[in-house]
Amino acid sequence: MPGTNLTRDEAAARSALVSVDTHDVVLDVTASEATFPTRSTIRFSCTQPGAETFLDFVGASVESITVNGTPLDPAAHFADSRIRLTGLAEHNEVVVEATGRFTNTGEGLHRFVDPVDDEVYLYTQFEVPDSRRMYPVFEQPDLKAEFAFTVTAPAHWQVVSNSPTPQPQPAGEGTATWAFERTPRISSYITALVAGPYDVVRDSATTRNGEVPLGIFCRKSLTPYLDADNLFALTKRGFTFFEEEFDCAYPFAKYDQLFSPEYNMGAMENAGCVTIAEVYVFRSKVPDALVERRALTVLHELAHMWFGDLVTMRWWDDLWLNESFAEWASTTCQAEATEWVDAWTTFGTYEKDWAYRQDQLSTTHPIVAEINDLQDVEVNFDGITYAKGASVLKQLVAYVGRDAFREGLRTYFRKHAWGNTTLDDLLTELEATSGRDLRAWSRLWLETAGVNTLRPAVEVDEYGRITSAAVEQTFAEGYATLRPHRLGIGLYEERDGELHRTDLLEVDVDGERTEVPALVGRQQPDLLLVNDEDLAYAKIRLDERSLATALAHPRGFTSSLPRALVLASAWDMTRDGEMGARRFADLVLASLPGESDSTLLRTLLMQLRTAVLSYTAPAHRDATRAATRDRLWEVARAATPGSDAQLQLVTAAAGLTSAGDDTTTLRGLYEGTEVLDGLGVDFEMRWTLLTALAAAGASSEDEVAAELRREDTATARERAARTLAAVPTSEAKERAWREAVDETGRPNAIVDASGMGFARPGTPAELLTPFVERYHAMLDSVQQKGSHALVESIVAGFYPHPLVDAHLLEATQAWLDGNPDAPAGLRRLVAENRDPVARALAAQERDARD
Repeated sequence: MPGTNLTRDEAAARSALVSVDTHDVVLDVTASEATFPTRSTIRFSCTQPGAETFLDFVGASVESITVNGTPLDPAAHFADSRIRLTGLAEHNEVVVEATGRFTNTGEGLHRFVDPVDDEVYLYTQFEVPDSRRMYPVFEQPDLKAEFAFTVTAPAHWQVVSNSPTPQPQPAGEGTATWAFERTPRISSYITALVAGPYDVVRDSATTRNGEVPLGIFCRKSLTPYLDADNLFALTKRGFTFFEEEFDCAYPFAKYDQLFSPEYNMGAMENAGCVTIAEVYVFRSKVPDALVERRALTVLHELAHMWFGDLVTMRWWDDLWLNESFAEWASTTCQAEATEWVDAWTTFGTYEKDWAYRQDQLSTTHPIVAEINDLQDVEVNFDGITYAKGASVLKQLVAYVGRDAFREGLRTYFRKHAWGNTTLDDLLTELEATSGRDLRAWSRLWLETAGVNTLRPAVEVDEYGRITSAAVEQTFAEGYATLRPHRLGIGLYEERDGELHRTDLLEVDVDGERTEVPALVGRQQPDLLLVNDEDLAYAKIRLDERSLATALAHPRGFTSSLPRALVLASAWDMTRDGEMGARRFADLVLASLPGESDSTLLRTLLMQLRTAVLSYTAPAHRDATRAATRDRLWEVARAATPGSDAQLQLVTAAAGLTSAGDDTTTLRGLYEGTEVLDGLGVDFEMRWTLLTALAAAGASSEDEVAAELRREDTATARERAARTLAAVPTSEAKERAWREAVDETGRPNAIVDASGMGFARPGTPAELLTPFVERYHAMLDSVQQKGSHALVESIVAGFYPHPLVDAHLLEATQAWLDGNPDAPAGLRRLVAENRDPVARALAAQERDARD
């Protein structure tokens, strides 16, 4: 039985049979707190009269099915999340009346009750296959339709969908009905409904089609923190940039952005009705990196209005192109049309780090992944689909030329507006405008997996002059592809402790060894940086002299990009067992003072924590952790008061606190008896400090409850769940496991928060070792949770990864070996838990030799 799955072959067969014209949805969200009546009326044509097909619906029940006026028995025609339609004519009208379920897992129609005022808020999240949780539908991206939604809801609510919100009509005591106009032809996964007593701020954007209404919505309790003016200004810049770049008017009638609670993703590109995670409403001081990330997210979703919504992938094989394009386009817009002119540096520091990590897992895959069914795509929202794909698109732009790329895009949008496409359609247009054959490029970069390593091979004479120079390229075992790279080689000279670039060579690298004759005869520089300017997608190594220079002058570079590239190279060496973790930690700690690049700082602090807690040899780990924690406090105290660096360093120092630590500073900052000049102990910082106190065993359940009473909000409840689960006692870990794993009904956001506390890095091993066996036993039944998002939260969040020992690795490998027929998505999640443990054990062995 298919369950809730759908294969590519089934989708292709249904698409060949059916073409949808209109789809009307009527639902009433006032009927109960658990379910809602929903009715779909679908008009479509059929290429084979007399054939049968099916609709998709994941809900409580189906009450009636009518095909061209003939009723069908739901008991015989609704099973396994499919509604079987028989006796089709050339032109058909199907009416299905059903009952849907509200969710609290961020899938389908999510229902949230605000603890501040007990108001109810609804929003939808349909990607990948969850419009079928709100209404019966042909759930696949190439069966587009014109959708019309009619919604009955409390009369005082805002009700928002893809089309402009109409005037509501009274529908009874305290309720009203909103009848939305039809959308243009769009896929069901980008339809949307958001409803509740949201506050709204309105504006408009001047576009090629005139003024487009803009709206920004959030819950009433978040309104004081909403910086709508900044968001509107950014959005307008995006409109102007994308309309010009694509030579295509914004395709929808309005553009709303709605901040949504308990949201699983960063945002979702619903046509004209973008939902965004509430984490981007900043109620406390946040790192500048997060502000920049929010801007990227806003522009990413706006870019999707053209690439994804106006022109849509035929099947989920091209999810990567959808997301990679939006990532490339939003970063380009950020760099060229906003104050974040160094957006590509941020991309290289953070996004490519994600891509490199993902590309070295056993589950890595080509950018063009094989998506056989919905289960495949649900686990494919990863660093390959987003970050590696965008990195390769950036290379493609350089390869064909920005002008040719732009013209190819413009033709693509004109030719395929409101339709569905594949990668081949885009490459065809780019080949026409550039004159290049892109099929060989596609085979090497899009259809193979793995990341190459590039290293300089330099020989010098007794006078220090270079006699031979080349770039050598290798591949990881099992991924035997050598790729072409266009990159820069920077030559740096040390003067008075600073590293100054004296030259930049542009080189085409291909094959195992590429000679660089332009270096021969020169004096060997103090540092030679392969892939300077970060044009290539590859891991980089330094030659012996260059590495020594970098280690001796960790703050020597006068700009952040080469510094980030050298530090990234050292991190790759540490992950690959070529540099000891303690040596890497020393390099990072020496690099932190004075660092002002927020994203680089954020990345370094995450890498530092992993190196100290996972890659350091067990015999040295606790001493290294304590020394690193203390040094972070020292650097934080010396940082500019109120600076981004101060905020991040205090957060990182608190994050390295473990059971039994001295918590005098944490307690003083939390209670206000100690002041760090410029550090605001606001809502988020209080919870950061309290979580660290709890993890050290220096807080009580009563103290957590008291903090929650100070401001009992949804976010505070998530922080409280994290804090209670971080307490270093068997009882606390047992309770977190029971409430999130054994029991049901908790919202995803609370499950996620509990997992963060349960498996907090640095948790004492004796507390998590008893859960190794229970974790792997739980995997046999976790799919019964019925929600992919919830399964992922549990499988990833409650893996006892702080153990990073051979026992954990062996147990996980044994489960994988013993369960070859487990769902592919589940096996992938488990394998991606195992791989970092195996890497950590190898890194620990290397560190032990230092």
